Amino acid sequence: MKKDGPQFRREEYIARINRVIDFIETNIRSELTLSTLAGVANFSPFHFHRIFGAMVGETLNQFIQRIRIEKAVAQLAGNPQKSITEIALDCGFSGSAPFARAFKESYGISASQWRTRYRLEKSKIRQTKGKDHQLHGKIGKEFDLVSSYIDAATKNQIWRLKMKEKRQLEFQVEVKEMPEMQLAYVRHIGPYAGDEALFRRLYEKLMKWAGPRGLLNFPETQILNIYHDDPNLTEASKLRLSVCITVPKDTKVDGEIGKMSLPAGKYAFARFELNVDEFGQAWDAVCGSWLPDSGYQPADGPCYEHCLNDPKEHLEGKHIVDIVIPVKPL
Repeated sequence: MKKDGPQFRREEYIARINRVIDFIETNIRSELTLSTLAGVANFSPFHFHRIFGAMVGETLNQFIQRIRIEKAVAQLAGNPQKSITEIALDCGFSGSAPFARAFKESYGISASQWRTRYRLEKSKIRQTKGKDHQLHGKIGKEFDLVSSYIDAATKNQIWRLKMKEKRQLEFQVEVKEMPEMQLAYVRHIGPYAGDEALFRRLYEKLMKWAGPRGLLNFPETQILNIYHDDPNLTEASKLRLSVCITVPKDTKVDGEIGKMSLPAGKYAFARFELNVDEFGQAWDAVCGSWLPDSGYQPADGPCYEHCLNDPKEHLEGKHIVDIVIPVKPL
């Protein structure tokens, strides 16, 4: 590709905007000024503001506020003991008053009202837990606990669950510590659910870049799909997806290929074999059935899918995948 051609110039713009999005994501608690973010993009503040809005579909301030509000909603739901003021500060608001205004503007009710409604709805579909926070009998509405045990080799707790339907969807969850990982990625903003052609195009672009650089060394190289937004909260046109591979720390990236770190920590790995139209159901099973009664709550950090096979090589064309969620004790 010509280094001065239109395609190269567009890829350079995409790379700069992606760097800004990554910076916002990892520094959401900080004051994110126009001059700081323009510096990350290496544009003048005046031009950067316009370029960001045109390429992302939201102004810079709208994007930052939406990400902060959506992170706050996740904490309101997942951290019931955390005060609203603490959540506001943790998500980058200067205090409870600006957070209250922004939240009501987005949801039409106060954060405390939203949390109360969420608790009431949640209480309808979950059972009372014992003090040990272990799973007891039925899981939510749709899943039965088959077994729960400690793996003798790893000392990790493992759960096995089965869906109560004619077509049995089964999965196993293991919680384990993971080291920091470096990822090279191609990003998409917009709808993606069930769009196999989109995923194929993103994979092809990433693999064509990685192959000649000697970065595809399976099985050591891992393939991940990172979902930066909750599709239940974010409009489909604004959803962010990063298709990734693990790479060495010193890997250089260029063009539309970006690089980011996945933080070390404790993660829940839920193993599934899925048809392409079952991914949403699988995510709901982990987040709505296993997680609320597991003794864990979501931790900071992105959720992702760890892709473990080529579905074309599966006898039933299924995707073998781990749905992975960062967790911490409740």
